Amino acid sequence: MAKLWQKGNIKETELTQKVERFTVGNDRALDLLLAKHDVLGTIAHIKMLNKVNLLQTKDVQAVIPFLKEILKEIEDGKFSLSKGSEDIHSEVEFRLVKKLGDVGKKIHTGRSRNDQVLLDIKLFTREKLEQIVLQTKAVFDQLITLSNKHKNKLLPGYTHLQLAMPNSFGLWFGAYAESLADDMDSLFAAYKLANKNPLGSGAGYGSSFQLDRTITTDLLGFESLNYNVVYAQMNRGKMERLVTQALAGVAATLAKFAMDATLYLNQNFGFISFPETLTTGSSIMPHKKNPDVLELIRAKCNKLQSLPFQIQTITNNLPSGYHRDAQIIKKDYLLSFDVQLSCLEMTHLMLQHISVKENILEDDKYKYLFTVDSINNLVHEQHLSFRDAYITIGMEVEDGSYKKPANLKHTLQGSMGNLCNDKIAERMQQNIAQFPFKNVRTALNKLTK
Repeated sequence: MAKLWQKGNIKETELTQKVERFTVGNDRALDLLLAKHDVLGTIAHIKMLNKVNLLQTKDVQAVIPFLKEILKEIEDGKFSLSKGSEDIHSEVEFRLVKKLGDVGKKIHTGRSRNDQVLLDIKLFTREKLEQIVLQTKAVFDQLITLSNKHKNKLLPGYTHLQLAMPNSFGLWFGAYAESLADDMDSLFAAYKLANKNPLGSGAGYGSSFQLDRTITTDLLGFESLNYNVVYAQMNRGKMERLVTQALAGVAATLAKFAMDATLYLNQNFGFISFPETLTTGSSIMPHKKNPDVLELIRAKCNKLQSLPFQIQTITNNLPSGYHRDAQIIKKDYLLSFDVQLSCLEMTHLMLQHISVKENILEDDKYKYLFTVDSINNLVHEQHLSFRDAYITIGMEVEDGSYKKPANLKHTLQGSMGNLCNDKIAERMQQNIAQFPFKNVRTALNKLTK
């Protein structure tokens, strides 16, 4: 099959085959992930061409129904690239030409494959970020539920992995909930970056055709344009880096939770447990309940945190304009979303089935966790200075006479006696409400009617 960029027939040789294998790489497989988005972008582009009198209505009426057939084929999982198709853009045009003749050759008017792939990746990113946001919210809700349910159950708090002060399961679960609320800020910033239309920027220098980029912006549900056509190209790599940084924030939260849970599951701690169905066994040690799921969440999320640096390393210091270097980041970028989604889903599953141990701090080995409370009691009840109270309790610890207080009084905002989960949940809801998911879905549904 002739390439879109070929001016005539080029004899295929061993040399041209080697060049194609090297330059195309795994783009054919990856482009299947972008197929739906490429068709949606083509529909919008065609409608715009019609409105600016660059494509006749009869041509639009012929092309769009066939594009919708391709879209249905993609949605049904039956779509594939023909042998010889260089990419999704080539495949769609090839099918249109084969079906409709010369009409199919008109759809590329005013476009480059450069702004096509920019558009496809942005549409893909928007869709995947919505899935990430919703799944993150599901994990958040589960954490808040667990925090409220177990707010009065205490466990040790550590600094330097040494016993420090009383903690609670309410605080522990709530901490990760608020971390995800913070992560949502970064996801929103990433979404705003992806929600700008690059279509019409061509190969990075626009077009002499009188295109109307506002039309495609509205048809595809974008918030605004990438106005400067040079910057639209420069945005390739920048967007991927900043989006993966947002994913890395969520990944860092999940990885830390997985580490905590792995530690707390250890028999020397024994603070939590999971059903056998969510752990694995040993081929030699029959007592083992290995936290494989948690370990893989930790590893996958740690790997995700390295991706922004990889993208930066590849794209840093490139001059303006398009460069094929961007192809190298495509695979890991596109696949990162499903890795993140799988980690979120498995974290949610583990949280749904977690059990927490009660009365942990009744064990005498944890009594020194309460020394700060004892100091504060002396300051409050006997009006000692903090330093004198510190010395008094310290001497009791040294001579073995220390006894932990009978009751704990924690009312500080954000402490175990005052979790402020309602405030954290309110903030998360406000963050979610910022995303224009409904507007985007409405626009795309209207586009494909």
